[in-house]
Parts: sequence; structure tokens; C-alpha cells
Amino acid sequence: MSLLRLNNLTKTFGGLVAVAGVSFTVSEGSVVGLIGPNGAGKTTVFNLITGNYKPDSGEIFFGDRSIKNLPTHKIVELGIARTFQSIRLFQEMTAIENVLAGCHCRMRSGLFSSMFHTPGQRLEERKALERAMRELAFVGLEDEHDNQAKNLSYGNQRLLEIARALATEPRFIILDEPAGSMNDPETAELIRLIMAIRKRGITILLIEHDMGLVMKVCEKLVVLEYGAVIAEGTPAEIKANPRVIEAYLGADSGEI
Repeated sequence: MSLLRLNNLTKTFGGLVAVAGVSFTVSEGSVVGLIGPNGAGKTTVFNLITGNYKPDSGEIFFGDRSIKNLPTHKIVELGIARTFQSIRLFQEMTAIENVLAGCHCRMRSGLFSSMFHTPGQRLEERKALERAMRELAFVGLEDEHDNQAKNLSYGNQRLLEIARALATEPRFIILDEPAGSMNDPETAELIRLIMAIRKRGITILLIEHDMGLVMKVCEKLVVLEYGAVIAEGTPAEIKANPRVIEAYLGADSGEI
């Protein structure tokens, strides 16, 4: 069953075509990689899915519902979460406070309840705190819960972003270059984490330049070049695809 479906998606910026008729599906419970050279339009596709950009044409379906004109917060409420290529944490806030920010979209206490600290509001706050701590523990940062985000290592800041995204209770998570600037041990831990997220029943779509990681965690790859899909298939099929090899390394180069 397809959880996400893109049909002929197009986005231009002035005279530049960033996304040109992109179509692909992501099956529920799968891990799919969106790969391609720098400037291929990968992050633009992510921004179209999450409502940061509006497409010029085409459709985006989450389940059986069109989401192409929904505001970002409504898309999050439907169960789509994301991380960013450039880390976007609240740097002066602690790790637990950053994850609590992700819990906020599921909290229902209104202004009156918050002002007067009603029993229902206190219960909701306690449950949010417990969930935030669970997500920190899930990514291995429970001991950093009281540390400001700015004091965490780069790799741990990446993990904190994932914990915050998971706190929104997503069905579908989009990871934008999660292994960027990570060392080998951090990348190995990220691979373990991605597979653990999948075991929770969460569908994953990721952009990543680390082809070793991509080949290990993804069951399907979609390749973009100049905003268009040039190949789609299993990692083995993509690795041997002449057009993909040319797009990455030139016509006379070896495999990716």
C-alpha cells in the first residue's frame, strides 16, 4: 500500500525548473532513498511534501488525501515529520525542551487550562515529558536531557532533531542528509537508529549522499537529475544503472 504518492510534481523559481514532473510512490513501512547529484532538486521535493513550498502543478497524496495545499502544521498533524539538511534546533534550550517542542502538536490543552493548570493540563504535560524522555532514550541521548542543544556534538544534534521529529508521533518521517558531517561510528549508530525507527512501523524517506548508508538501509531508490526522475529501483539495480553512474561520476566512471 502506498502511503505517499507524488504525481507529475513541478516547481519553478523564476525561470529555473527545480522539480520537473516528478512521480514516485513510497510504500507504507518501507525505507526509500531519494538520491542524486547536488542541485538535482531533492530538498525541493521534500519542501513540497512538507508544505514549505507549494507546487506549480501536480499532486501529492498522503494515504488517500491530497496534501499539496495544506499548511505545514496541518501536514504535521496528519503524521508527516522531518529533519533538515541544516540543523534547526533551539540552540539555547535543553535537549528535553527541544523534544517537548515536537510534542506540542499533539497537546490539546487550551489557554484556560494552561493559565489555571487544570488537572487535565497537568496530566497532559506529564505525559508529554514522559514521551520526550522516551524519545531521547530511543536515540541514545537520555543522559543529555538537561544539556543545551548548542553544547551537544554535531552528531548528537542530528540525533536530537530526529528525537524531536519522532515526538510528533509521525507515521512518515523525512530525513534530509542525516549523516552529513558524521564520522564512521556516528554513521553506524545512525544506520541502527533508522532500522529501529522502521521497526516502530514508521515509513522513512531520506536524502543522503553517503551511498554506503543508503545501500544498507533502503529497499528502493529514486534518482533525480536536473529536477527529473532518471531511475527508480532496488539499490542493486540503481548501483548498476548506466544513466545513474553517468549522472554521478561521468560516462566513463565506475559504479557509484
